[in-house]
Amino acid sequence: MSGHSKWATIKHKKGALDAKRGKIFTRLLKEIAVAAKGGGNPDTNARLRTAVAAAKAENMPQDNIKRAIQRGMGELEGVNYEEITFEGYGPGGVAVIVETLTDNRNRTVSEIRHSFSKNGGNLGESGSVRFMFSKKGVIAVEKSAATEEQLMDIVLEHGGEDLNDEGDTWEIITDPASYEGVLNAVKAAKIPTVMSEVTMIASTYTKLEGTAVNQMVRLLEALEDFDDTQNVYSNFDMDAEQMAQMAD
Repeated sequence: MSGHSKWATIKHKKGALDAKRGKIFTRLLKEIAVAAKGGGNPDTNARLRTAVAAAKAENMPQDNIKRAIQRGMGELEGVNYEEITFEGYGPGGVAVIVETLTDNRNRTVSEIRHSFSKNGGNLGESGSVRFMFSKKGVIAVEKSAATEEQLMDIVLEHGGEDLNDEGDTWEIITDPASYEGVLNAVKAAKIPTVMSEVTMIASTYTKLEGTAVNQMVRLLEALEDFDDTQNVYSNFDMDAEQMAQMAD
């Protein structure tokens, strides 16, 4: 199982730090507003289309989505958010990327820097770790919900890149452009998903052991719990036994 899948599984089983609906909605609404600056029509704005789909997956009311788009386009008064991406290292040299949307750059820089330093990490220069990651669509399906043959047919017919065996789940990998088509095909086949998102996947993973695992988890949780944070990516890996302990 990849490090990405392990961390996603831990968050899923723990209920995720941002599982409170209010926090999920806040992050989604900020993303919709920023995405809408590139045009308010989801059909012609891929970033907005992805953001709206994520909001609908969380059962966000359509009126909320509409108002967020209007704010982003300047039709309604709203906060002007700045996008800031941080790159750095966690314990053991684990690569970390943090994407934020903020209305106060100084506050965000200070908070992210503090989270790294407090938890055994340090901020790096722009470009220091991004080269290790690629943007991909990830769709996870429990093995009890579909056969390998069923999912491979969908991957091949709808432009998916790969199908990985991740223990209890199958993990479909797509390029971002094919993600929606593959996900819609999975839904059309009435196959439930454990997780589906466009994310950053690392080319290699750094495995930690012992106390370094706990320290790395604290760092990731601190970064994800910060209100200005939209996404956190890392190439963190651990063994299955510690993953089970963390998930509990």
